[in-house]
Amino acid sequence: MNTDLATSETSAHELLHFANAFAGLPAPFHTRQLPTPLPAPYLVDASQSAAQMIGLEPAAFESADLIQTLSGNRIAAGSQPLAAVYSGHQFGVWAGQLGDGRAILLGDVAAANGGRMELQLKGAGATPYSRMGDGRAVLRSSIREYLCSEAMAALGIPTSRALAIVGSDQLAMRERPETTAVVTRMAPSFVRFGSFEHWYYNNQHDALKTLADYVIAGFYPELQAADNPYQALLADVTRRTAHLMAQWQAVGFMHGVMNTDNMSILGLTLDYGPFGFMEAYDPSHICNHTDQQGRYAYNKQPQIGHWNCFALGQALLPLIGSVEATEAALSGYQAQYGAKLDELLHAKLGLATQQADDDKLLDAMFALMQASHVDFTLFFRRLGALRLDDAGADAPLRDLFLDRAAFDAWALQYRARLKLENSRDDSRKLGMDSCNPKYVLRNYLAQTAIEQAQNKDFSEVRKLLEILENPFDEQPQHAKYAELPPDWARGLEVSCSS
Repeated sequence: MNTDLATSETSAHELLHFANAFAGLPAPFHTRQLPTPLPAPYLVDASQSAAQMIGLEPAAFESADLIQTLSGNRIAAGSQPLAAVYSGHQFGVWAGQLGDGRAILLGDVAAANGGRMELQLKGAGATPYSRMGDGRAVLRSSIREYLCSEAMAALGIPTSRALAIVGSDQLAMRERPETTAVVTRMAPSFVRFGSFEHWYYNNQHDALKTLADYVIAGFYPELQAADNPYQALLADVTRRTAHLMAQWQAVGFMHGVMNTDNMSILGLTLDYGPFGFMEAYDPSHICNHTDQQGRYAYNKQPQIGHWNCFALGQALLPLIGSVEATEAALSGYQAQYGAKLDELLHAKLGLATQQADDDKLLDAMFALMQASHVDFTLFFRRLGALRLDDAGADAPLRDLFLDRAAFDAWALQYRARLKLENSRDDSRKLGMDSCNPKYVLRNYLAQTAIEQAQNKDFSEVRKLLEILENPFDEQPQHAKYAELPPDWARGLEVSCSS
């Protein structure tokens, strides 16, 4: 990618045409806040896939003016920068007022699908909600968020997007001094569960209604005709959240900080911090080193999603009108989560029908994976190569298990189950490969890209993005990116500061 910023004089106001829907809400919902200038910004990388969503061509990132805008140094015409207020439960405890402590919303722009996308700068300096923080993001965490946002989108999982990273030699103090960066995040809306909790716990029901009406009109317009639009909103958000949790579990994704202020009212994966993808299968794995009690462990994500929906239901109770109607809106979570996960797991195993004992086959599979610490992504990808009448083809899959005899016994049951529906090897593999990724953003891959980028070599960021944009493709030239993590990766830890 050309990073010579002097090659184009195209200005940001010619590339981005801002409107300001969220800024149109009353003053208590936000604080008008200019970004803090970032010294000598330079482009680290830009996602062409995300750019296409808002009509930006690759050449746009050769514009010095656009880079200045995406660093917060220049305000594009029409933009009304602001920081939003919200509150939330953090690790299950009411934390009170929070808000955009290092994120500044520039406004919304037209999207190629006919909707709108908000552009938000993460790491653009202090806001009134920064508490004791400096409002900056470091290059390390910015690369992680950028790559994972785009990786999740390519996996087909609802998520905010990352348009670009702009870096600087400016330092910020974390555990040690680190160079800073700004990520441009995109989503139709960044309203969170905690946005509603803020007004509920401050007993400001008029503001609560204003926010709910804004969300319904802008993002759930079909609910306006419902008998109780606020109940319908809670029911739809509950459904979306249940499905999102199932999608996370099915791909082995762990968010790490599922606080209510990190939960999207649109059912998007939001706020990438100490995330991780499951490697050696352990259902109780905790990807966030800060989470000492394991509240957000992999196997607890579904119930935490449910808990968070209840927190949203509590906040919407004054609008819904009764506890009974609120509980009714929440009541579908478990069934919706279970049905979605069952659908996804059947697809991952290449099972085209539902049979009575499928849960036993799945439970036995996960127990075997746990006992042998089998790599989650490799297992499902290699499972697609299993042949009904050729056990010798199992070798790459079988080698993942410590107890080969136990695997052989399970594979015998699995083959019998496949034959029950007359499964065909080639078509089954095609379907399984389309839902079992070969490539995910393993922590060690991100760390390698980060270390090179900290030395101003951004080529690995670019390569990783290109690989992760096609996670289901074989990409034989990049096969090493799908291998088991090296021994040194065991020492990697991510925390809330990551």
